[in-house]
Amino acid sequence: MNILQNHIQALVFCAQSPISIEEIQRCLQESMGLEEVLVSDVLEAVEAINEQLNETGFAFQIYAIGGGYQFLTKPQYQDTVSTYLKQKSKKKLSASSLETLAIVAYKQPITRSQVEQIRGVGCDYAIHKLLEKELIEIKGKADTIGRPVLYGTSQKFMDYFGINHIKDLPQLKDFATEENMIGETAD
Repeated sequence: MNILQNHIQALVFCAQSPISIEEIQRCLQESMGLEEVLVSDVLEAVEAINEQLNETGFAFQIYAIGGGYQFLTKPQYQDTVSTYLKQKSKKKLSASSLETLAIVAYKQPITRSQVEQIRGVGCDYAIHKLLEKELIEIKGKADTIGRPVLYGTSQKFMDYFGINHIKDLPQLKDFATEENMIGETAD
């Protein structure tokens, strides 16, 4: 593998999003002290890299996507990668995050201070994690002093818990036990 291919491979690998040919050209010209890197040279190098990756049986290659180039897994490994991503996204929520999420779901739209008042403890970290996991989202600002942020559940919340609408959440009566009842109830 030639030096140009190695440098292009390194650039595509470290790029957090698809890297354009122009970005590759600029980086190579500056880092290698070259006067000019032709588009055709970059395209040939990418093709050569992909040929080598195919010959050696790697599960990924460089794809042209989003106006640039990015390493992606080959299509035949989609099921395996999907399973991994599904398992990763279903990692359990901590008890405090789950409590916070339940309060937001049932009382939305709700401010952080209202959640804290119900829980009796601070919930900055739990709200941050729920926002990060995209289970809740900012729904606006309250019309009270200071205009605090209002939180509510997201579409990802619905997907995560397998419900179509917030009305599909279990109601408190679904959890109530009939332990202290005397006699039979008339239906």
